[in-house]
Amino acid sequence: MNYDYDVVIIGGAFSGAATALMLKRKLPEARVLIIEKTTAFDRKVGESTTEVSSCYMTRILGLTHYLGHHHLPKQGLRLWFSNRPDQPFIDCVEIGTRYQSRLPGFQVDRAKLDSHMLELACRSGCDLWRPAKVTSFELNGANGQKVSVVTNGGRGSATPGKAGSQDPQSGERTATCRWIIDATGRAAMFARKLGHFRLNTEHPINAVWARFSGVKEWDSYEWRERFPDYANDCRTGREWATNHLFGRGWWVWIIPLQGGDVSAGIVYDSRIFKFPEGPSLGQRLHAHILQHPVGREIFGAAKVIEGDVHALSALPYYSEKVCDDGWAMVGDAAGFIDPLYSPGLDFCSYTSYYVARFVARSLAGEDVAESVRHYNEQYPVAYRSWFESLYKDKYFYMGDAELMSTALLLDVSSYYTGLVRAVYRDPEREFLHLPFSGHGGKFVRKIMNFYSRRLTTIANRRWATGYYGRRNAGWRELYDGFVPDARLRKQFSRGLRRWLKCEIVNVALMLRRPTTPAAGVVDPGTTSAATASTSFGS
Repeated sequence: MNYDYDVVIIGGAFSGAATALMLKRKLPEARVLIIEKTTAFDRKVGESTTEVSSCYMTRILGLTHYLGHHHLPKQGLRLWFSNRPDQPFIDCVEIGTRYQSRLPGFQVDRAKLDSHMLELACRSGCDLWRPAKVTSFELNGANGQKVSVVTNGGRGSATPGKAGSQDPQSGERTATCRWIIDATGRAAMFARKLGHFRLNTEHPINAVWARFSGVKEWDSYEWRERFPDYANDCRTGREWATNHLFGRGWWVWIIPLQGGDVSAGIVYDSRIFKFPEGPSLGQRLHAHILQHPVGREIFGAAKVIEGDVHALSALPYYSEKVCDDGWAMVGDAAGFIDPLYSPGLDFCSYTSYYVARFVARSLAGEDVAESVRHYNEQYPVAYRSWFESLYKDKYFYMGDAELMSTALLLDVSSYYTGLVRAVYRDPEREFLHLPFSGHGGKFVRKIMNFYSRRLTTIANRRWATGYYGRRNAGWRELYDGFVPDARLRKQFSRGLRRWLKCEIVNVALMLRRPTTPAAGVVDPGTTSAATASTSFGS
């Protein structure tokens, strides 16, 4: 049939642009149109990449040079805990790596990254309609798809723009195609219109975030004079890590951006924690950060950058169906879970690569019915497995340093064992396999589900008996770091030993009668914490 385009992609940010770029690389003659509604991209939740998404960006997309020149290197994760607001900084618990990260990771400005990806897609020969608002679409399977848009807010007729350039014309217009891809992010256009959109009500989390100026340096000479042991214990720069402040039911990320600004935001479980009141979102966020001793040291003189404060409620969602003959969803359009551990770009990487592959094969004349069926079946499995293994009820125990450090060691070791080693060994092959697929994926999921449930049970008993956060003071754990080889056993063994210790303490707590949490062992946010019921077993 005679279509205007082979593929139309709605959404020109990372997922859409990456899908377009991979399509053009696999099938250079493909006619690809990208429709982007905004005139400029904004910053998003989560500017931190993981080892998997970094592998995709460097090995598959070839962005190593760009990322090195325009974004910051990431030095792993660093966790901070306290048990009272007036606790001295040097007494707070620190969990993190001692040395530089062994694999590449980046602290990225998503607005810059999205713009660069869209530019690369256009250079490869894609057409771009921008700004262009989709008013309707028709999905007709093998008979072709149709999308109607209004460009530049004007009216009139227009023809497709030149490949690799932004279309200057305005008006109502349509485009027909063989395949249409939803890369609209949280707008989730297809999922909502087709009735497949579902909120993940088991995980009621919300986020508020902003950019700050005047944030204190983590590795300054002043701090070396004040806290020599703190400075000498660590061999890498703490400032380049994704630093996290933790409390019961919430966590705060602190991410540096190129140019000196710092991104900071809170994610909280509404079952456990209530975001404090205040005159504005930015001031409320800043006030909460200052309640944590580490946050008070770092953000004491910081200022919220006006006009760069954002909030989202009901963060997690998913689509029950992600593709069919002629259409597919990629990235956040298919679902989102939680920004902790920065999994969003991981899902963008897997989905954009998988969809680009089977769409290119379809355009080349192959039968891709099996690939479409597999994507539809495996994506919900991957989403559900990732949620249950890493995030379900995690906010009940993340404010306890012993429990959360146990989870960190086991979670990241499992991530390296199951995903990181595979994608670095053979990225072109492994990005075609969604996480937790196959018998090995099922086995790992069961193990992770089990220890996560146990940590939640232990946390609830600790909270009920006043033991929660009792060990959130007086120790620092800086380990060698994670490497995707046999040395992972060291970190995994450390996590198992800590888990066993927590289980032994839990047995002793079973002999205690439930009581209110003891003074001095609750997190700094309890002044605004909502009362939450707890249930606990052996």
